[in-house]
Amino acid sequence: MPNTRPTPTDPADRRKVTTKSLQRMKERGEPIAALTAYDYTMAQLLDRAGIDVILVGDSVAMVMQGRETTVAVTLDQMLYHASLVSAGVERALLVGDMPFMTYQINADEALRNAGRMVKESGVEAVKVEGGGSICETVRRIVEVGIPVMGHLGLTPQSIHRFGTYQVRATSEDEAEQIRRDALALQDAGAFAIVLEKIPASVAQAIATSLSIPAIGIGAGPGCDGQILVSHDMLGLYTRFHPRFVRRYAQLGEEMLGAFRRYVGDVKGKSFPTKDESY
Repeated sequence: MPNTRPTPTDPADRRKVTTKSLQRMKERGEPIAALTAYDYTMAQLLDRAGIDVILVGDSVAMVMQGRETTVAVTLDQMLYHASLVSAGVERALLVGDMPFMTYQINADEALRNAGRMVKESGVEAVKVEGGGSICETVRRIVEVGIPVMGHLGLTPQSIHRFGTYQVRATSEDEAEQIRRDALALQDAGAFAIVLEKIPASVAQAIATSLSIPAIGIGAGPGCDGQILVSHDMLGLYTRFHPRFVRRYAQLGEEMLGAFRRYVGDVKGKSFPTKDESY
């Protein structure tokens, strides 16, 4: 019998995605599709395509600002980009990254900053990196009504401590710590957890042990969903190409070709034509 369930882009299935929606998706085994966005145009396209979760990631520091890491992006910059994205989203659940040092100092400051993310930018949830050490902060934010997504494994805001973007949890001790942190975040009230760049077997075991969704990036097919940086999967950001990124397009090369053709037409005086003039 053919599958008659409407696709997310069908008018019949444009219902708003919520944290409860993601929980139901995990329970029925429906994978969660997530991508990043940093501006109105990209957000609108992702939403029309049926993406379930749009993350305004602190990866904006690298793909939009040209920084070497995510550490430099500020709260005001995140608020700006998140406000652009929120203008283009109707269906997807919109999550905003809490940038480095906006939630690590103490729970009170984290709560104020999370409140600003929701009130000033229009995001519906925030994402934080870390395990047991931030669980009290997660609990405080959740208690006031702001959903929190966790992030474990390779946590880019800690890159200066790690010193490398290599796979995490390759030792049993680190894998066990991530398992404990995932359960602690769940107990603190997180509605989902991103697992980044850890062995597939570890990620699958964690996803199975959790009652909340585990969304993978470089963590294998055993998670409850997948997320990528949109600029990576579109071939727009080419500084490096992690093995977990599938390139669905080579827009960087296509855009470069288009820009070169435009330069040639202007220099050759073939643009604009009479039909393109008033």
